[in-house]
Amino acid sequence: MPRFHETTFGVYFDDLDLFGVLHNSRYLLFFERAIGELWARIGRPGLSGVMSPDQAHLVRTNHIEYLRPVEGMGEVRVRVSVKKLGRTSIVFGFRLMPMDEDVELAVGERVLVRIDPETRRPSPWSDDFRERIAPFVQP
Repeated sequence: MPRFHETTFGVYFDDLDLFGVLHNSRYLLFFERAIGELWARIGRPGLSGVMSPDQAHLVRTNHIEYLRPVEGMGEVRVRVSVKKLGRTSIVFGFRLMPMDEDVELAVGERVLVRIDPETRRPSPWSDDFRERIAPFVQP
């Protein structure tokens, strides 16, 4: 089993800037959607009415490096993996790639911190979550 989740997204006319290049804000949107798919894949769907305590988390940081422009309409792939799983935080890594090559168009990271919903203070990830996310943690 690969240690990543990969998904495909369409790039449409309204995703492009005045130069016909994927608008910088769309990368973060694609990353967000890829994480949502990963959550669902490990049995943690969002907004389903059944919340896990591990779904109480906040984004600490997002970082994106734009390496090559995505030009015009078409499709792109987003690969998401877990770069680090800490006691209360998790670092996701992203790669945005064309459909036909394993070259990076953009790379990024997102750090989430699991919180106690009542105190809003950092709280450890559950053993169940650690077990479910383990196949996606990079060695």
